Amino acid sequence: MQGIACPIDRRLLDDWQRDFPIIPRPFEPLAAELGISVDDVLARLNAMQDAGRVSRLGATIAPNAISASTLAAVAAPPERLEEVAAIIGAQAGVNHNYQREDDWNLWFVATGPDRADVDASLKQIQDVTGLRVLDLRLMRPFNVDLGFRMNGPRQLVPPRPVDLSVLVDGDRELLQVLSRGMPITARSYWDLATNLGRSESEVLDRIETLHDAGIISRLGVIVRHRALGWSANAMVVWDLPETQVEAAGQALAALNGVTLAYERRPVPDVWPYRLYNMVHARTRSAAREVIDAATALPELADAKHKVLFSTRCFKQTGALISRTKGKAA
Repeated sequence: MQGIACPIDRRLLDDWQRDFPIIPRPFEPLAAELGISVDDVLARLNAMQDAGRVSRLGATIAPNAISASTLAAVAAPPERLEEVAAIIGAQAGVNHNYQREDDWNLWFVATGPDRADVDASLKQIQDVTGLRVLDLRLMRPFNVDLGFRMNGPRQLVPPRPVDLSVLVDGDRELLQVLSRGMPITARSYWDLATNLGRSESEVLDRIETLHDAGIISRLGVIVRHRALGWSANAMVVWDLPETQVEAAGQALAALNGVTLAYERRPVPDVWPYRLYNMVHARTRSAAREVIDAATALPELADAKHKVLFSTRCFKQTGALISRTKGKAA
């Protein structure tokens, strides 16, 4: 792994990308398993965050469960690329913004507390840039639990059922802070609770409830894949009849090397592609091997497709869930 030679650091980034302990002193189990002190664990994680290898300690939220999001794209003229990327990135709800190799060259995820908020962000981007914005809404996920194992085979984690009946007042603010990141300290949950003006026991109870309900899809160390060597990243889009999407999506999700797979709404006469998958690899040749394996799947036989390699990351952060201000790490 690029820049991570120490086996202890590798295990910290591998073993704790999900199922992070929901207890008052969460780093004690990590330290015990690694045979080092809690202070050493904290120093290592904070150093890797400062170096840009760790994005945050926090949560990913099930897509469109308690908030709204969409994948969007614009075709920016080359001479306006930087300008348009800055306009897109200035939107608080944009949490990912990438340049990709295509005429539709800027791809971003717009998030917000509800669909009206997302629509307003897209409209503002369109109005300010004067460019058409493709709104490619999620229709069905097949694998959206993005994680990067340092050692061993990829673990396929299919989407879990989401139970929204558990939500109570204050959960959105808590989820917003978890999405943006919590402090990497010996008492992370206590610090998080203090910042929110709540008790530690209440915060622990709510996080466990939200995790069990599938609203929190993953809790743990969230890494920056490019900084760890996964620099050859491609989005592959497939033009398939609607009736073939489910079988093809399931096959893609199970294919080794495919990190995300989902169905999105096409845009008639502009963007016919309905099935998407992501490939994150260390080299373009390795990514191409995965894409070749995908094209060989019987479910995708002769399907028209495009490969859009990412060339630049302009923005990567947590989703916007609530506009109530809360302190994050």
